[in-house]
Amino acid sequence: MGYRSDVTFDEICELTAARKREMPEGSSTAELFRGGPHAIGKKLVEEAAESWMAARYETPDALAGELAQVLYYVACMMAEKGLRPEDVYRTL
Repeated sequence: MGYRSDVTFDEICELTAARKREMPEGSSTAELFRGGPHAIGKKLVEEAAESWMAARYETPDALAGELAQVLYYVACMMAEKGLRPEDVYRTL
């Protein structure tokens, strides 16, 4: 997928689901999946805390970067647990 400014959350979910299915060697995301929900949850909490600190003390760009990571790890957790975006959207 690369670094695109027009990427959607659905596309991030597709990417993480593919990583979960394929488990490519050398992929840090595949390595995270090997750690299961505990490892993914730790990354999610870490990035959420960094987002909070960025919102308090850093630039909007820094905050955007941290929030992008939160979204990525949310998508990882969804893939880990077999959830699709529609499953989450239904509860918004």
